[in-house]
Amino acid sequence: LSASPPVVLLLLSLLGLAAAGKLLVVPVDGSHWLSMREVLDILRQRGHKVILVAPEVTWHIKPSKNFVMKMFSVPYTQEDLRKEFQAFFHFSFEQGSFLERFVKAYQGIKRITNFGVSSCGHLLQNKELIRYLEESKFDSILTDPVLLCGVILVNHLSLPAVYFLQGIPCGLDFEATQCPRPPSYVPRGFTQLTDDMSFLQWVKNLLHDIPDIFLCDFAFQPYSKLASEFLQQDVTVQDLIRQASVWLLRSDFVLEYPKPLMPNIIPIGGVNCAHKELTQ
Repeated sequence: LSASPPVVLLLLSLLGLAAAGKLLVVPVDGSHWLSMREVLDILRQRGHKVILVAPEVTWHIKPSKNFVMKMFSVPYTQEDLRKEFQAFFHFSFEQGSFLERFVKAYQGIKRITNFGVSSCGHLLQNKELIRYLEESKFDSILTDPVLLCGVILVNHLSLPAVYFLQGIPCGLDFEATQCPRPPSYVPRGFTQLTDDMSFLQWVKNLLHDIPDIFLCDFAFQPYSKLASEFLQQDVTVQDLIRQASVWLLRSDFVLEYPKPLMPNIIPIGGVNCAHKELTQ
């Protein structure tokens, strides 16, 4: 399961086999970053230049000798960030009816979205930093599309993009890549179903997509508005996401369930086990 070396080799092939590349990285904080950092460390060891863009207020994203860090200001504090995410994580473990959990999820996702959109807006309004990115002549962009700021930069800079992700809520990653995701045997998140469902479970799995429509509409629509203003053209979330050249999916069928994947979607499950070689 130790998949870090194959991941790095794949990234290197995208950046050029003959010479070291120049990579722009737009990460997402938290556990998303902890996985991505493993890849960046090895890329730097292989001679690639890594430039990372991040807000001044973060949890885990800190300066490192393995990359150049470009920071931008945001209108919230470390304490604001801590309180909001703690409240969101607390909800994730609460029990209750479906309606209660739906309302709490709506409220929590809306607040988290506000943080992400606010941070992204300040990045896109930072003319000095945007000019630096435009003039730096990067070979590729590595980003996690669960928050869409890096994806907006992919479209603005017109560079090959590598997405490094666990998944995007509401199956937007599969929708953007036109990848089939039949509810008949691909269980939806948080349903606690398996790929072997009875008829009633299949109906439950099918109905579970309905609230996702509302949750994802308000969670991602602000990014669509922000991107349309910045790119000076009307774009949808799907328009933004589908620009990736390669999707590195941090999942494995050992932990999830078999499902169709498009040719440019590559499972790399096990990257989180990089430091621990598992016995046979």
